[in-house]
Amino acid sequence: MKVVAIAGMAGSGKSEVARQFEKSGYVRIRFGDITDIEVKKLGLPLNEANERQVREQLRKEHGMAAYAKLNLPRIDEALQNCNVIVDGLYSWEEFVLLKNYYGDKLCLVAVLSSPKTRYKRLSVRRIRPLTNKEAADRDKTEIENSNKGGPIALADYTIVNESSLQELTEQTQRIIERLA
Repeated sequence: MKVVAIAGMAGSGKSEVARQFEKSGYVRIRFGDITDIEVKKLGLPLNEANERQVREQLRKEHGMAAYAKLNLPRIDEALQNCNVIVDGLYSWEEFVLLKNYYGDKLCLVAVLSSPKTRYKRLSVRRIRPLTNKEAADRDKTEIENSNKGGPIALADYTIVNESSLQELTEQTQRIIERLA
């Protein structure tokens, strides 16, 4: 069994890539679900400010590998029956924890898009849309506070997502075939 983790900045296409893996039989585990659950527990609306507050609080409580640590039981349970696709690896520390825990079973895929492309996508997405300023602020926070660059730089596979959904799907399918 394999664990494939997807890293990339907001709006790069991580969730689209995860959907393709899911269609190929992988169980999808979205690290951000933890944030959504915590925001709802606090009775707050899902928005960038509340999500950021919860992400930062979880990392204070559990360390920079918080999301990997908190999702290990879900990943382990899913791995009993099939491969897993992790949607949204955020930090270097999460990568290190998963790599130490899963070893060669772990594969990392980076999804890259320019800020201009990502900000356009983020402004029109149905769930959790962001303004250009919110997107730029999130980029800055994720790079400076989440150590997000390391996993992207060390990915086993890289997808450049600057054109169509069809091209993204084709690139993803080639990776899925290589991993089979």
